[in-house]
Amino acid sequence: MKRRTLIGSLMAGCMLLAINPTFAQQKAAKKEIGLQLYSVREEISKNPNFDQILQKIAALGYTGVEAAGYKDGKLYNLSPQEFKAKVEKTGMKVLSSHATKTLSAQELASGDFSESLKWWDECIAAHKAAGMKYIVTPWMDVPKTLKDLETQCRYLDAVGAKCRQQGILYGYHNHAHEFKKVEDKVMFDYMLEHTNPENVFFEMDVYWAVIGDVSPVDYFNKYAGRFKALHIKDHREIGQSGMVGFDAIFNNAKTGGLKYLFVELEDTRNDIYTGLEQSIDYLKKASFVKDSYSK
Repeated sequence: MKRRTLIGSLMAGCMLLAINPTFAQQKAAKKEIGLQLYSVREEISKNPNFDQILQKIAALGYTGVEAAGYKDGKLYNLSPQEFKAKVEKTGMKVLSSHATKTLSAQELASGDFSESLKWWDECIAAHKAAGMKYIVTPWMDVPKTLKDLETQCRYLDAVGAKCRQQGILYGYHNHAHEFKKVEDKVMFDYMLEHTNPENVFFEMDVYWAVIGDVSPVDYFNKYAGRFKALHIKDHREIGQSGMVGFDAIFNNAKTGGLKYLFVELEDTRNDIYTGLEQSIDYLKKASFVKDSYSK
């Protein structure tokens, strides 16, 4: 009787497994995939309930966030502590933030950017209070001369040194224009070669790299270890355009130095939450995307 009961229990368990994966399997299937909150900028501007937006993101399976709403010591009009608490309440992690202070024409001409560096003191303090691992500068215009580009690289280095002193890593995020030439040098290559790896990492936006007509993998191999974060982006939803070789990118991401990846959607075919769901589902199902790159 006991044997029959045991067999029955095992059969029931197998049927349950077929319908519903075990907790261990669900946990194993969880991947560390962050979201750049610029993706939901319109929802944030329309919906004052920031908590609800974060909850929807977490429910889709995203495990961390990268902010894009820093201003005057606050993140999305919240104190750093409030922002951190709201994100962590959903089970997600505060990982990174886009923030920058653009050099003035006078600073660029003189090479003296000491005034802009003062701005960073409050910025870094706020991000440290929010528990950020990274601060990333999201944009730089194409400098007119190599002298200007050299000044910009010294500025990035100085900001990175300030961040590092406070236990935060500092990076630069590309678009497509960084792959143009300044005089006779490719802007992106010059930046990689004229910044200290201890002070500046690079958050490669793989879609914009492809639009800039370069191979992300070539950069991973040439500048190994410099790309601690990636923006995983496509023409719209991730994996649907066929433009970006995500398998090759992820298969070589360790060489690049990847620790965290962030989905960013600038446009979608349907509503943003459907797009976010389709994008993370693609990455969850992709065998070439590891569960974690941070461990």
